[in-house]
Amino acid sequence: MKIFKKIALSVAVCTVLLLLGGYLYFDQKFTPAENNLAVSGIAQNIGMRWDSAEGNAHAAVLLPVQFKGIDRTFYMQLDSGSPTTLFYKKSIESLREKFQNQIPSQKQENQISLQFSIGNMSITSDRFELLNYGRAIHPDNTEAVHIIGTIGTDLLEKRIMILDFKNTVCSFVENIDEKGFETFEFKKRKILFPSELGNQNLKLLYDSGTSGYELITNREEWEKYRTSNGNVKKEKGNSWGNILTVISAPADQIIKIGNRNLKLSEVTYIEGTSKMQNLLMKTSGMQGMIGNKLFLNHKLTVDCKNRKFRVE
Repeated sequence: MKIFKKIALSVAVCTVLLLLGGYLYFDQKFTPAENNLAVSGIAQNIGMRWDSAEGNAHAAVLLPVQFKGIDRTFYMQLDSGSPTTLFYKKSIESLREKFQNQIPSQKQENQISLQFSIGNMSITSDRFELLNYGRAIHPDNTEAVHIIGTIGTDLLEKRIMILDFKNTVCSFVENIDEKGFETFEFKKRKILFPSELGNQNLKLLYDSGTSGYELITNREEWEKYRTSNGNVKKEKGNSWGNILTVISAPADQIIKIGNRNLKLSEVTYIEGTSKMQNLLMKTSGMQGMIGNKLFLNHKLTVDCKNRKFRVE
């Protein structure tokens, strides 16, 4: 009997250690790198630009950025699903070929030291990640929209973001009157808004990288919320080079984000996501994602430092 007890105890201990090891591994896996942005000044009423793809007119929000000494405007995608601000390696390398004095060489493999500005706000880091992504750009082509990187939520730890979708402008400020604001969760630089849909209370990830979609959920919830017999639309999506199948259908629902009721006219689910992405969704507690399209006629203010937001 003592032998069986020892075996059972050993199995229990091993199970606990495996679970703890797994938790620590995934906790570290999804923990973003230290925020090393140095930010000064503010940006007010900066014109946003919509990027379209596959017929989706609101596929991404692009913000104009400038480099000192270069009389050109470049663009970076605003992606609240990315915990870090980064640059696209292929784009930066081609840019450096023309502006060697303004764009330095890599500090080390896949890292670069840069300073850029949005309006009167300066953003600097000596360790910007260079992602093996993007395309070579030709700065002399003034008609092209040159997309060179992604702005992540590390910037939102430094500044309050105001997205005025109705007037297609945004601001990044240091202080604001937060009367009437709601609280939200901010875990590992992920923005989780409290929401209500039907009779469910939900935590929804605000991911502006999925800009052109209102609500992305799983297949089962998609079936529940979509309008029966509505036309189903299939399109291809791109997640850092990984091709996904995006399936959307009409909906006729009211979704409450914070204290604001919004019209939900479309619901989406995605095929082809990785096991790691699915695990991230489960472990983070989020029950779906919302993009910019849900807020098209509204103003969204997000203060990640104080975990406060407002939808107007």
